[in-house]
Amino acid sequence: MIRIPSRIWGVKWEPVAAMIALLFVGLWLVYKPGIKPHPGGRAESVLIANERGIVEGWKEPGGEQKFQLTFRNGHTVPMSEEEVTRLFGPKVRATLTTKPPPWLFGLFNITGWTSLVWVAIGMGGQILFAGRTLVQWFASEKERRSVVPAVFWWMSLIGGVSLFAYFAWRQDVVGVLGQCSGVVIYARNLRLIAKHKRREERLAREAEAGGEAPESNPK
Repeated sequence: MIRIPSRIWGVKWEPVAAMIALLFVGLWLVYKPGIKPHPGGRAESVLIANERGIVEGWKEPGGEQKFQLTFRNGHTVPMSEEEVTRLFGPKVRATLTTKPPPWLFGLFNITGWTSLVWVAIGMGGQILFAGRTLVQWFASEKERRSVVPAVFWWMSLIGGVSLFAYFAWRQDVVGVLGQCSGVVIYARNLRLIAKHKRREERLAREAEAGGEAPESNPK
């Protein structure tokens, strides 16, 4: 029977395996076939038979109006304005051609309101990442020494997961690579903090039962 060592270079193998697994999940999410709307255009979600996709319209630099039907499997079908009107109705055609996109769409480089939810997830993750450094700084100033409170790791974990999901939706491989290892490390630190807290509580109970003061730094 092959015995797997519990630690590799002083580090438990489970977090390393989790990092590698999360890396492959992120790369799959980035490079899997999917819908990539045309930047600067308008899009509407559609359902044809059992296939979901979007119909989108945009203008080329020369002013020519373009339409395209894109399915989730990555297959695209160029369409004319008459085909869009016949298949999806004049309301959809008007949305794709005459209605200017909301200013938020241009600000965040998106084509639909659903995408704004993903932007909010990414923005929330970034706020947590920025806020965690302030929390750690305030805690250190209060203690007059460098400390890392548990809330720092919670903010890191939630922010990291949010950013990982956002970058995977954006299909941004750089962002995914930047978060896949951190998420596991943040979770591991929280687990170590919880284990240390349980050990401290157990030693305190044992010391109280034995009538002895607990050690401040038990090994």
